Amino acid sequence: MHSFAVLARVGAGAILQRYECYRADFQALTARARRRFETRDWQAGQRDAAERLALYRTAVAGVERELGELLGEQLRFESLWRWMKGLYTEFVEQFPDSELAGTFFNSVTRRVFTTIGIDPELEFVNLDLRREHYGASSTIHRHHSRTGSTATLVRAALAAHTFDAPWPERASDLEWAAARIDAIWPPGYGVLEGLDLLKPVFFRGSGAYLVGRLRGREKQLPLVFVLLHGERGLELDAVLTAEREVSILFSFTRAHFFVGVERPSELIVFLHTLMPKKPLPELYIALGHSKHGKTEMYQELAAHLNHSMGSFDLSRGQPGMVMIVFDLRSYEYVFKLIRDKFGAPKKNDRAHVLDRYRLVFEHDRAGRLIEAQEFDHLTFERHRFTPRLLEELATAAAGSVTIDDELVHIHHVYVERRVQPLDLYLREAAPADAARAVLDWGQALRDLAATNIFPGDFLLKNFGVTRNGRVTFYDYDEITLVTECVFLDLPTPRDDGEELAAEPWFFVGEHDVFPEEFRNFLGLSGELRELFLAHHGELTTAAWWRALQERLRAGEVLDVLPYTSSRRAG
Repeated sequence: MHSFAVLARVGAGAILQRYECYRADFQALTARARRRFETRDWQAGQRDAAERLALYRTAVAGVERELGELLGEQLRFESLWRWMKGLYTEFVEQFPDSELAGTFFNSVTRRVFTTIGIDPELEFVNLDLRREHYGASSTIHRHHSRTGSTATLVRAALAAHTFDAPWPERASDLEWAAARIDAIWPPGYGVLEGLDLLKPVFFRGSGAYLVGRLRGREKQLPLVFVLLHGERGLELDAVLTAEREVSILFSFTRAHFFVGVERPSELIVFLHTLMPKKPLPELYIALGHSKHGKTEMYQELAAHLNHSMGSFDLSRGQPGMVMIVFDLRSYEYVFKLIRDKFGAPKKNDRAHVLDRYRLVFEHDRAGRLIEAQEFDHLTFERHRFTPRLLEELATAAAGSVTIDDELVHIHHVYVERRVQPLDLYLREAAPADAARAVLDWGQALRDLAATNIFPGDFLLKNFGVTRNGRVTFYDYDEITLVTECVFLDLPTPRDDGEELAAEPWFFVGEHDVFPEEFRNFLGLSGELRELFLAHHGELTTAAWWRALQERLRAGEVLDVLPYTSSRRAG
């Protein structure tokens, strides 16, 4: 028994050491963001983002190999892992990020046992985030009371935030920010009494975001100062004060922030006061803690199933040729499984689809690509599935699903936020809302292109509309990089035979794209088609895409800002 206890301590210690190394690497990469911003080194920032995303998978794989060497044939002894879990709990219970440490242990456990569902004997469940500990006494923000004008309040709040870069128009920028705050503070909220500003700075792309809240006696508003670093130096580009605007800033369609914080749960509590409708898993993910976001997501799903009566069913919209999509109507996420076989004209395979989803996870999503969380080995009660969904899973996804008399075991699935398919939205929306969506669809295509993403498939059914009215893209099997495409003008037919041919009469290479053909696949008619072409018609020209390619290949970083031009200064 003594040797068994020693072995458990060795195993738990190995996981702890690897987690601490991972955390140190994560924090070191995160800390670089300030210098990247100050020196305008955007390309290095992109490399840092890719490197940070890879840290977790590398750390878990590394400790799995190490445990195999340390524990030998006892690696898969559940009794040993129960000991290890108890010891690990003692090690990390006082950690400021104990919830992340617990998730790391779970990741290692699931790799070793390929657990179906959750095993509370071997894994941490309902991780204590100590959220109740962080209220008004939180030290993660500075509390500024208004003693004079709003301009004086703004200057005092931003005085603590300095950067190693010139800010030539600082005085006028802060005056503009104060005027903006005075203009938007609702009269019904009483007197503006002060503001709270988080000490950590949020970095992403070319922006630095100072996040806080405006306070009245009983009411508050979110507050975000957006700093950009241009060729002349720093400039205050926007002041965001609406929950919707801040929610979009932390959207599931955006790349993760770089923000240095010792106690993530303390930061999550503060952010949730600004965005009470934002699911907690998405806040963790936005901070770069995707794996713990998945843990939170799964626990919320389990709780939802325990308190709901609905059934999983096929999602609204046209069935996909590559993915089966289903949901629970009362739950705000959808589940996507790869089909065993793809319908014509799809020529890709499962490995290609997995690779495309990995590309989206690692890429700048520009506020337009929905981040999907990848889950293995989930299990649900069979009676929670409708008969038609069970039939679809059994006949078209047998490689990803096992169904028995009582349970449905899902071996691999993507989970992502539910949005309304754009084709359904345009049919059901009021004319003014439909027009706004069409214009934003074109802007979505531009935003994706600016971050070197070509969707490959322009069909309306592959795009969706979020609850904030933004158009997103979610069908990734045809996605590719703009710089890998060959954009060509459509050849002119030489005779009637070529003009009326059902198939292209000219050679089409693997990467050839003819933007003029997009007009045939817009899926729009009448005024909506005219509106799109009037504002975004250049997207149907090869010249526009080739010009963009030149900028991307030259190394230009085209950042897509997470707010509208109406919020920008000047």
